[in-house]
Amino acid sequence: MREILGRRRRLLSRRNDKGPELLGAALTFATEWQWPVLPGVAPDPQGRARCACPDPECTVPGAHPFDPGLLAATTDERMVRWWWGNRPTAPIVLATGAAGGKAPCAVSLPALAASRALTLLDRRGMRLGPVVAAPTRWALLVKPYSMEQLGELLYAKDFVPGSLRFHGEGGYLALPPSETGQGAIRWERAPLPGSAKPWVPDVEAVVDAVVDALTRTGVSAPEL
Repeated sequence: MREILGRRRRLLSRRNDKGPELLGAALTFATEWQWPVLPGVAPDPQGRARCACPDPECTVPGAHPFDPGLLAATTDERMVRWWWGNRPTAPIVLATGAAGGKAPCAVSLPALAASRALTLLDRRGMRLGPVVAAPTRWALLVKPYSMEQLGELLYAKDFVPGSLRFHGEGGYLALPPSETGQGAIRWERAPLPGSAKPWVPDVEAVVDAVVDALTRTGVSAPEL
């Protein structure tokens, strides 16, 4: 019993150690880059693969907003400090495409397919912006886009993998160094240190390149 309690204390200590790191990252996103953020709901302490939200079938445990809701996302320093002062280990959630188009959007796909696609795009010399990696999916940050713009882009294509997901206005994305029920969120391609605001590409360029890369590498990118 003492050994179990000791392990729990060590786990809690490690989680609490991330508090300053999470607050610092949230402040960078909100105040320096003007990306609206808010705290995500935490994983269930009784089982980290489950979510603390009321939905027993939650598919993104600990990686989505709940209370406060997505519309509360802000770039206000005082609010960010208050949130993470009260919930120091809360995941950082980006409200994609918010703040009048100041926040980036994202295109995500399964991790294996994303890794192979990025390798091919690197060989071609394509410039990519930051890439957020969760254990099962990676998200490529892109410039804000409208639903009309996205619809026209997808309509013009003969084939779009069903596993591609689009995080536009009204969407969200967990940012590093958050810990979620599925595991740690990290940068696969980190913003340049000291960036005033990270550069991100147009959604057209990313979708064109990713679909072409998946087709050429023979990765079907199954639903995940």
